[in-house]
Amino acid sequence: MITVYLDTLVASMHEDGGWGYAPGQTPQLEPSCFGLLALALEPTKHAAAIDKTRAFLERCANADGSYRPLHGRAEAIWPTALVLFVKATLGQTELERTSQYLLGTRGRVPDQAEQGELHDIDLNLVGWPWAEQNFSWVEPTAWACLALRATGQGSHPRVREGVKMLLDRAMDDGGINYGNRCILGKMTDPIPGPTALLLLALQPPSPPTPLPEGEGGLMHPRLNAAVQYLITQIRTDDLDHLCWIKLALDCHRETPNVKETLADLDRHIQAAVELRRQTGWLKPNCYRDALTVLALGTQTRNFFRLSSDSATAIAKQPANAKPQAASILKRVGNWFRRFTLTAVSNLRALPANSAVHIARAESYDADLTAILQVQYERFRATVPLAGTRVVLKPNLVEWHRDKVINTHPKVVAAVIELCKREGAAEIIVAEGPGHWRNVEYLVTESGLGDVLKQHNVRFVDINHDEPIKTPNIGMLTGLDYLYLSRTIVAADVLISLPKLKTHHWAGATLSLKNLFGTLPGIYYGWPKNELHWRGIHNSIVDIALTRTPDLAIVDGIIGMEGDGPLNGVARPCGALIMGHDLVAVDTTCARLMMLDPARIGYLVLGAMKKLGRANEAEIGQLGETIASLAQPFETVPHLNELRARRSA
Repeated sequence: MITVYLDTLVASMHEDGGWGYAPGQTPQLEPSCFGLLALALEPTKHAAAIDKTRAFLERCANADGSYRPLHGRAEAIWPTALVLFVKATLGQTELERTSQYLLGTRGRVPDQAEQGELHDIDLNLVGWPWAEQNFSWVEPTAWACLALRATGQGSHPRVREGVKMLLDRAMDDGGINYGNRCILGKMTDPIPGPTALLLLALQPPSPPTPLPEGEGGLMHPRLNAAVQYLITQIRTDDLDHLCWIKLALDCHRETPNVKETLADLDRHIQAAVELRRQTGWLKPNCYRDALTVLALGTQTRNFFRLSSDSATAIAKQPANAKPQAASILKRVGNWFRRFTLTAVSNLRALPANSAVHIARAESYDADLTAILQVQYERFRATVPLAGTRVVLKPNLVEWHRDKVINTHPKVVAAVIELCKREGAAEIIVAEGPGHWRNVEYLVTESGLGDVLKQHNVRFVDINHDEPIKTPNIGMLTGLDYLYLSRTIVAADVLISLPKLKTHHWAGATLSLKNLFGTLPGIYYGWPKNELHWRGIHNSIVDIALTRTPDLAIVDGIIGMEGDGPLNGVARPCGALIMGHDLVAVDTTCARLMMLDPARIGYLVLGAMKKLGRANEAEIGQLGETIASLAQPFETVPHLNELRARRSA
C-alpha cells in the first residue's frame, strides 16, 4: 500500500539530502526526520536515500548536541527532540550528548505571576520552548518527553515535569492546543495535531504520569478524554488531522472505542490523499507525504509506539543549555549593521500617498469588486498591479462557524477579481496563522478554499514556506534579523487584507498586526509568542518596516468588538477601507471604531519610525467621511478590572 507513496516522497527529495516542506525548498529538519522514518519502512530499497538524509541531519548537528536549521534561524532549537527521537527509534548510537542538551534546555518562566491566573495554567511548570530563551509550549514539550522516553530517560525529573505541564494544559473535556486552556476567562478549543502529540508523549507502557490519589495505575482522566476527543474528529477530509489521529490512536489500542475507530481509518486517509491531489489551490507537500506513509504503514511498524520505558540512569547531571555565543567578528559586524540601519531609518521618507478611501459596503452580497475598483482608481498610480506578482495576505486565525474572526472569503474573492481586471501576472493568497499549524484545514472550512478553486489561485502556507533571512530594519525587538516567507519577500505587490477587529493585547488588529502571519512558524513557533513577549507593538513595527506592504484593504463590512481577535462579537460597520500608507489606514480604522489611535502603541511607534502618517490632518480623506460610518466598538476590560471582577 505504501510503496507508491514512498516513491513519490523519494522523488521530491532534495539533491543534497533531506526535504523541505514542499518540493524544491531548502531542506528542513522536521520534514527530513519524518521522511527518514518513512523510508525506514522499506530500508533495503531506499538505503541510498536513507544515507543521504542521515548525512543532512548530521550537517545540522552542533557541538553542544543541539540540531539547528543549517542555514536558518539558529535559535529555533525545537527540532533537536525530533532528531533525537528518530535516531533512538532507528537504533543509532551516540545519543548522550543530544540527550544531555535536551535535558538541560528549559522554557523560561513569565515575568508576571498573574499571567497564570489570566490563562488558567500553571506557568511555573517548565517544559521546552520552540526557540532559545522562549516559554514552554505543548508541541516542543511533547516531542522532548517522547524523545527522552525513547532514550530511556522517562524517569528523569525534567521529563516528569514536562508530563505535569502537558497534563496541566490539557482540557478536562478532551484534547489540547498549543498552550492555553483559556484566555481572559474564555475557554480555548483543542486541536487534533497537538492532542495526538500529547497522547504519543504520554502513551503506555507506564507513562511517567503523576496520577491523582486513589487512581492507582489507571490512565489519567485527561488522557482518556483526549483519546475520546480524537475519536470524534475522524469525520473529516483533512489529511493532516487523519494521519495524526491514526498514529496516536494506534498507540492507545486498549482504550475503549479505539480499535473500532482504527478499523476504517486507512480508507479515510487514502480518500483524503486523493481529495488533496484534486484540490487545485494546493501544491505538493513533502511533510504530508511522509506523514501519510507513516500513518498507513503502522501495520508494518508504528515508529511512534514505545516498546519500553526504561529508567536508565543519567551518566551525569546536565547543565542548563546556553544559547550559542556570537564570535567577536560577528558582534562587530552586528554593531556596524545596526549603525547602518539606524542611519537608513533616520533618512526614511514618509509614504508618497497617505490618502485613505472609505467606501460604504452594506453586505458581503454587494458588488464588492465594483466598490474596490472605484477605490483603486485613487491608488493605481502609486500601486500599479498590471504585470506584477501580487500576494494577498488575509487574516485567517481560527475557524468557528459562529464567529466573525477571519477576513471574509467574498472580500478576498473581490480583491482577486480586481487584480485580474488590472492585469496582474500572478496572484497568490498566503497566510501563516499563529494559532493553527494546519492552515489547509482553516482555508477549507472557512470557505476561502472555494474562492481559490473558483479563481484558480494558488495558496501558500507561510508557516512552512522557505524562510529568508532579512535584516531587521526597525530594530525595536532586539532581533538582528527577521526570517520572512520567501513568498512575501518575492512579491512585487503585497496587499494586507485584515478584518476590522479589536484586540485584547494590541487594542486593535488591522493591516499592520496582520503581518505577524508573514513570519514562518517553523522558526517562531505556535502561537508565535516570542513576537509578543519581545513587545507586540515593537514586533509589528519591525515586521512592517522590514517588508512594508504596498496596499491595505480592510474588511470592515462586519467587524469584531470586545475580546478580539477571537472571542469578541460581531459588529456591522458597513465599510471597506483602502490605502497605501498602512499607518494612515489603521489610524483611520481606529477612528471608525472610535478608538484613540494615540493609545494604540504600534500606531504611535509606526509614526515615530516614519512608517506612515497618524495625524488625521495629514491623511487625505476620500470617499465616505469617518463621521458618517463611525460607531463605538467595545474593547476588552482592562486586565486589572478583569482581575477585580474575578476576585469579587
